[in-house]
Amino acid sequence: MIEGCRRSTEEQPSPRQRTLAGECTLEGVGVHSGEYASLTMGPAEAGGVRFRRVDLSGSPEIPADLEHVVGCEMGTSLGAGDVTVQTVEHVMAALYASGVDHAVLELRGPEAPILDGSFQRYMEAISDTGTVELEAEAETISVRGRLTVSTPAGSSYVVTPADALRVSATIDFEHQAIGRQHGTVDMTTEEAFRREIAPARTFGFHHDAEALRARGLAQGTSLENTIVLDDEGVMNGSLRFDNEFVRHKIGDLIGDLALIGRRVRGQIVSERPSHEGNIKLARTLLKHAQAGSHDLPIEIDRIMEHLPHRYPFLLVDRVLEFEPRKRIVGLKNVTISEPYFQGHFPGHPVMPGVLIIEAMAQAGGLLLMDMVPDPENKVVYFMSLDNVKWRKPVIPGDQLVLEVEMVQFRRNVCKLRGVGKVDGKVVAEADMMAGIVDR
Repeated sequence: MIEGCRRSTEEQPSPRQRTLAGECTLEGVGVHSGEYASLTMGPAEAGGVRFRRVDLSGSPEIPADLEHVVGCEMGTSLGAGDVTVQTVEHVMAALYASGVDHAVLELRGPEAPILDGSFQRYMEAISDTGTVELEAEAETISVRGRLTVSTPAGSSYVVTPADALRVSATIDFEHQAIGRQHGTVDMTTEEAFRREIAPARTFGFHHDAEALRARGLAQGTSLENTIVLDDEGVMNGSLRFDNEFVRHKIGDLIGDLALIGRRVRGQIVSERPSHEGNIKLARTLLKHAQAGSHDLPIEIDRIMEHLPHRYPFLLVDRVLEFEPRKRIVGLKNVTISEPYFQGHFPGHPVMPGVLIIEAMAQAGGLLLMDMVPDPENKVVYFMSLDNVKWRKPVIPGDQLVLEVEMVQFRRNVCKLRGVGKVDGKVVAEADMMAGIVDR
């Protein structure tokens, strides 16, 4: 087990965005290209992290984000047009762990230098240079529910809510020096990464070297920058940690998550993490965050993207307020053209009470659908109603305000409390239970 730091129970102020206080340069070989590389990290006040290929005409830039990921084989590569940068995960992990949100990375060569194969020298360079706070608050992703991600190759991830980033990983290799290893790091502080993850080096198998080099990979590997394993064990000598292999995998995962461009609050449990899986996880987290960032009010066209109902059974016209995992306020404009008024008390039209409850349930469904990573493949079924009361009739011309609060959410089953109001007065209320299931 990798020990993390204790979390403070005191309320902490919102962190600010940070950048580097100056410039620092690191030089070395690219582990896959085998070519010399020089990387100069410098400050930027905005724009995220950007690579700048100063060895090419015009010094083209590549943003370090998920949209520019072009490869995940034996490392993460970025590209824009015909310009690429290979193996960015080590420097990205060091920047993330150091709290750096914006930086310009001037690169001479096609690949970030591998250095000693760990994250340590990048961390040391950033520490020696220092960082400074910017005015803007740091952007974060707070996981609001349970997310799962997997790949055909066998990588799997489960993410649950937490107040900081905590990463656990398990790997399993049929080699006597590795076997099954587990590790965890709590990213509450920079020091946790610096102490527990940064020294861990990348690794590979001697019997794979010839095949990899024939494919243009591992051209720059050596015993100085890679833990190499043969049939007898570790060719480099001693390890820095008993479970150095899984620690490095955790560092790679954090470096790939850094391409989201935001700080993540959630607990990640991974089995056999890979760069392909890490990037898929990062994209899932970004989609999860975008689904929860709503511009209010939410109009009917966007409501229909999440609710399966259509006229005449779509009973929410607009969303007025939204707090993820907590509360939603919807609006239903009641008009004389509603089809049920033709037969429900002709001459004295009254909105059926069951439809008032249905309208509250649909608002609750919108709140729930925001808590799953793939709402287009899910549907909300209501399981029970309790404490249902109708206080006043709802008639044409009324604006029915639907207030629904989350009471409990556990294993895709939730309890909701709904209240319907007209002109600020309660017209109906109910306790509801619903489940989220696959379509």
